[in-house]
Amino acid sequence: MGIAGTYLRLVRPKQWTKNGFVLAGVIFAHEALVVSSVAKALLAFVAFCALSGAVYAANDVLDVEEDRKHPRKRRRPVASGEISPPSALVFAALLGAAGLGLGFAIDLGVGIAGVSYLALQAVYTTTLKHTAILDVMSISAGFVIRALAGVAAVGSPISPWLIVCTALLTLFLGFSKRRHELASLGEGATVHRRNLADYSVPLLDEMMNIMISATIIAYVLYTFFEYENYYMMASIPFVVYGVFRYMLLVHRDGGGNPDTLLLADRPLQVSLFLWLVVVGTVIYLIPLWNG
Repeated sequence: MGIAGTYLRLVRPKQWTKNGFVLAGVIFAHEALVVSSVAKALLAFVAFCALSGAVYAANDVLDVEEDRKHPRKRRRPVASGEISPPSALVFAALLGAAGLGLGFAIDLGVGIAGVSYLALQAVYTTTLKHTAILDVMSISAGFVIRALAGVAAVGSPISPWLIVCTALLTLFLGFSKRRHELASLGEGATVHRRNLADYSVPLLDEMMNIMISATIIAYVLYTFFEYENYYMMASIPFVVYGVFRYMLLVHRDGGGNPDTLLLADRPLQVSLFLWLVVVGTVIYLIPLWNG
C-alpha cells in the first residue's frame, strides 16, 4: 500500500461520510445552484475532513494500548506499529492547522466552528468519552457543529430545525454505535471502553427507540411547519424507511459497524438518494415551476 496509503488509513476516509452534515447547509439554504456557495460548502467539507482526520490520528496515539486489545482496531497504523506515535502526532498537528486555516479562509464562522469542534474533541477524548450518556451527547454535538459550519459557509441564517433534527438523529446513531460495541466485543467490551460497563444492550435498545421516535416526529414537524405547500412531507417515507433499515442492520446478526453501514448497504443508499431527489424537487424545481 505504501506510506501514503498508511497515512490515509490513519485519517479513516471511510468516516468522512460523517462530514456530509457540513453540506446540509447549502442544500437547505436554497444555495445548491449557486456555484460560489457550493464551492464554499465543499471547501468547508474538506476542512472538516482534515480536522476529523487530525482527531483520529491523535486519538490513535492516545488509545494505542486499548486498540491493541481490540480484534479490529489493533490493525490501525499506530496500534500495529506501521506509524510511530510521534509521527502520527506531527501529522495530526499539520492536518489540524490546515483544516483551521482553510476554515477561517472560507468564513469566520467556519473557522470558529472548527475551533469549537477541536475543543469539543479534546474534552471528549480526555473526559467525556469515559462518562455514559455524555459520551454520546458529545458525539452528537460534533455533528451539530459540522452542520453549523456548513450554514456559516454559505452565510445562511441558522434554522432551529437543522439543529434539532441533526441532534436527535445523531443521538440515535451514537447509541446504536455503543450497542454494536457491546454486542460485538462481549465480555471484553469494558477493556476497550470503560464506560461500556454503564450500558447494557436492553438499555441501549430503549434509548435508540426513544431517539428514533423523536427523530421521526421532529422531521415530520419540520416538513409541516417549514413549507407552506407541504410538498416536503413526500420525503417522510424515505426518512422513516432509512432509520428503520438502519435499526434492522444494527440488530441483524449482531449488526455491522454503524459507522460504515451507509457505505455497505444498497437499500440505505437508494433511500438516501430518493430522499435527496424529493428534497431537491421541493426546494428547487417546484419554485421554478410555480414562478
